[in-house]
Amino acid sequence: MERIDDGYSATQEYPHPFIHKMKLTRAQRIRGFILGSILFPIRVTLAVLFFLIMWPIARLRLAGLSEEERSKPVEGWRRWFYHPIIWLMSRAVFFSLGFYWVKVKGRRANLKEAPVLVVAPHSSFLDMLVLCPAQLATVVSRSENTSLPVIGALLEFNQSVLVSRKDPESRKKAVAQLNERLTSDGYWPQMLMFPEGTTTNGSALIKFKPGAFLAGVPVQPVLLHYPNKLDTVRWTYKGTDWALGVPATDHVMEGGVPVSKVGGLSLPLESPARETLTLLHKNGLGAHEVQAALDRMIDRCRSGAQGAKVSAEELASILGLSHQQTAVHICGLYSKDDSVDLRHIYFSVAPLTGCVDLKTLLHSAFTLFNREGGGSLSERELSDLMEALVGVPQHRIADLYAATSDQNRLTEESLLRVLTAHPTFQKVTKEYLQPEEAAGTLSNRRSVNNNGSVYNNSKKSE
Repeated sequence: MERIDDGYSATQEYPHPFIHKMKLTRAQRIRGFILGSILFPIRVTLAVLFFLIMWPIARLRLAGLSEEERSKPVEGWRRWFYHPIIWLMSRAVFFSLGFYWVKVKGRRANLKEAPVLVVAPHSSFLDMLVLCPAQLATVVSRSENTSLPVIGALLEFNQSVLVSRKDPESRKKAVAQLNERLTSDGYWPQMLMFPEGTTTNGSALIKFKPGAFLAGVPVQPVLLHYPNKLDTVRWTYKGTDWALGVPATDHVMEGGVPVSKVGGLSLPLESPARETLTLLHKNGLGAHEVQAALDRMIDRCRSGAQGAKVSAEELASILGLSHQQTAVHICGLYSKDDSVDLRHIYFSVAPLTGCVDLKTLLHSAFTLFNREGGGSLSERELSDLMEALVGVPQHRIADLYAATSDQNRLTEESLLRVLTAHPTFQKVTKEYLQPEEAAGTLSNRRSVNNNGSVYNNSKKSE
């Protein structure tokens, strides 16, 4: 399979794939309220009824089988009897939710032609409707979903590949299962995957996760249709042309944060530093107060006596905030727990205020993150430094490290040179390490797609 992107003009509007805004007229709101109050209870009741009927039937398919038998594809009467029932009930669920007819274009590749069906764009859980025309192809799901009522039974019925995002060993096991099934030469049923790995608003195609693709294993694209066509992402499969009316991007979701990928770096679409600065201004802190708070932060980091990690309560005191809830919000922008590293706030916010120039900022960061001393950063230290500068974790900085290091030595001068002159990595300094007046808001920045075409994101989709 080959993917081909049509050109996309830099003057055209590029939509944000993770934000969806709607403006309803008064008539639409009234109609939605009236019809919703009548149809919603009916639709939900019917869907729940069909789900309750499916639940015990799905459990019966594997009832009485040993673990060894469950590890093999279900065949015989258990397949030809139970499979059509669950398929019809699944279609009935979607029919009750308003999906009366499904129009299918093209021909579904058989198991020998394509062991994998990749579906995009992934916009909601209702995209599972595609399982009906795909004859309930096997899926990959989070292992946590098996504990959910009905859903767990359906995943068991489907003999899904289960993976826990919290357990690295579970991921390895899932990859091994996928390899076994996709290279079984038709022994296992066809699989269906959403390679984006998360849901978007359907206005753009974000970067695919590599897990949906194995070397030498053919896949067939299944493109979901949406009415807001902006451009065409085209695919070819065995001479058949597939087209979807949305642009392709380098955006991806990492750790629950939407980012774009540039040279291996993860750059947040919504800068936590800019949101932090906005929150401080809303709480009455002017430029002078913000600068004073940043000075207190860097002094605390340099002292080393108390450490750079602080609680929300301590952060509120350092920032001079009267409401601790704002400090809690700021902690949440940079960390998943109730504490935050002051270095991350300082080095991402300070350049936006214009109170420190880039050379001085990098010197301070280099000093604080160079744990071993000696004037050279390790790859791990560079990863921590870049996380502080852009506000999100950096897991793959090998390209940046290779570009900045000389014989495994990464000096302050070489890092400054690469971040200001390298055609790829200077994006960081231009968009994240410049005063707001010079850089503009991130919603106005330009995004680059997988093929290097440029999108002008001057407005957000509404």
